[in-house]
Amino acid sequence: MENTFNKIIEINEAMKHFRDGMIIMFGGFGGIGTPPALIDGILENGLKDLTLIGNDSGFPHIGIGKVVSQGRAKKMIASHIGSNPVAGQLMTDGKMEVEFSPQGILAERIRAGGVGIPAILSDIGLDNDIVTSNKQTCNLDGKMYLVETALTAEISIVFAKKADPYGNLIYDKSARNTNPLVAMAGDLTIAEVEEIVPLGSLDPDEIITPGVFVDYIVPSKGVNWNWAWE
Repeated sequence: MENTFNKIIEINEAMKHFRDGMIIMFGGFGGIGTPPALIDGILENGLKDLTLIGNDSGFPHIGIGKVVSQGRAKKMIASHIGSNPVAGQLMTDGKMEVEFSPQGILAERIRAGGVGIPAILSDIGLDNDIVTSNKQTCNLDGKMYLVETALTAEISIVFAKKADPYGNLIYDKSARNTNPLVAMAGDLTIAEVEEIVPLGSLDPDEIITPGVFVDYIVPSKGVNWNWAWE
């Protein structure tokens, strides 16, 4: 009988869920907390015309920045791209569309997508004509707000320190950053994990992302997971 509590798959199997032109949301902050094997898988499979959603564009050769720098993204939704000059050049040349969102608003838009809220209201940017020109506004109790739409993705990719076969996740320090929110907001969520432990080994109080949000687990390079099938 198939073990429905075992979500561990190999990287090649995980990549079968990806395709050109899809929307991918990624965890991480400047490369910290972004899943390296899944990023390499995107590159090795030649995926292109992607829409990427995440905190930033990484660095030219680190994190999601490797995907951006190779021109694989047609659009990016992020809080900033300053750490990756290649991203800035692509935007200037009109080769990649960039939608900026303040970091806190971006995180809240992702959270809203994860819990099924269609939009949030914010007064940040109301005094900026560039911001208000392409967003809806709303009057609530006599005060104006911008309508910030929720963000979701076809696939979310996250990076965790430890997981059990069901997909309960624990993150390592600052690598936690946006990963818990991103894990909630994907139609399909794939977690790359540094250490996989038997079911029941994790202290429930330590678990940050419950396995209900995770569809598949990909062992990071060098992880021994053969015991999971014994």
